[in-house]
Amino acid sequence: MGIRRVRVGCEFVYTAVVETPAVFQIEPQDAAPIGLGQQRWSLDPKMRTRHYTDLYGNPCVRVILPAGRSLLRYEASVTVPDATEDADEYAPELPPDDLPDDVLIYTLPSRYCLPDTLGDEAWSRFGSMATGYGRVQAICDYVNSHLTFSYGSSRAGTTAVDANISGFGVCRDFTHLAISFCRALNIPARYVFGYLPDMDVPPDPAPMDFAAWMQVWLGDRWWTFDPRNNTRRKGRIVIGQGRDASDVAMVTTFGAPLLESMTVYADEAPA
Repeated sequence: MGIRRVRVGCEFVYTAVVETPAVFQIEPQDAAPIGLGQQRWSLDPKMRTRHYTDLYGNPCVRVILPAGRSLLRYEASVTVPDATEDADEYAPELPPDDLPDDVLIYTLPSRYCLPDTLGDEAWSRFGSMATGYGRVQAICDYVNSHLTFSYGSSRAGTTAVDANISGFGVCRDFTHLAISFCRALNIPARYVFGYLPDMDVPPDPAPMDFAAWMQVWLGDRWWTFDPRNNTRRKGRIVIGQGRDASDVAMVTTFGAPLLESMTVYADEAPA
């Protein structure tokens, strides 16, 4: 299997009234099958950075935004497999008692994923289906057709229940809803976000943004599913994973600085 090289990065411009501590979660995880190459941060004015790993194993960077205007830019070179994600139509669901201890948390309700509220609907729609990979794919098929992608259709507090009622959302809402249905059926599912380049697919005319998808525990491993795009893709570059979007916020500020602009890119580099 060959590899391809992708250039990823982002830029944030903030204006703050006072010095404001912040945490950025925008660096890719350096874990197979992804290869993380050269990274570079550009900060104007200069700021001290402190790196740490959160309880989910995600790389994070702490800074203090100065009073006034500041620019933070990150870029990295990444290698990815020249292949779509793995799939296995025979991958089985496990009964709760057979799940690994550290996977159990991904069957429980969280801030945005509400399997307890959506449980009746999940069981009525998917409860009679054959268990396993195919049932998870059926959940993705339903969410993909039920929700209409629309920028500005959800707010910071929008839950899976809200999106399910409105019928609109962005990629995080698609993911929260699919995760909620999975968890309601006792299928562990976790939220993932990262960079998703347009590799071997028609280019999306909308500006590039961070992408959200999910991983589901079937058999003895996590499998990737994408309720928003609902197709296997090349080049997914994971930044973080957790119970839902609240665990992997790309920026957390301990104050109220104004975000003037945000730019994201994930482009295949020349061979």
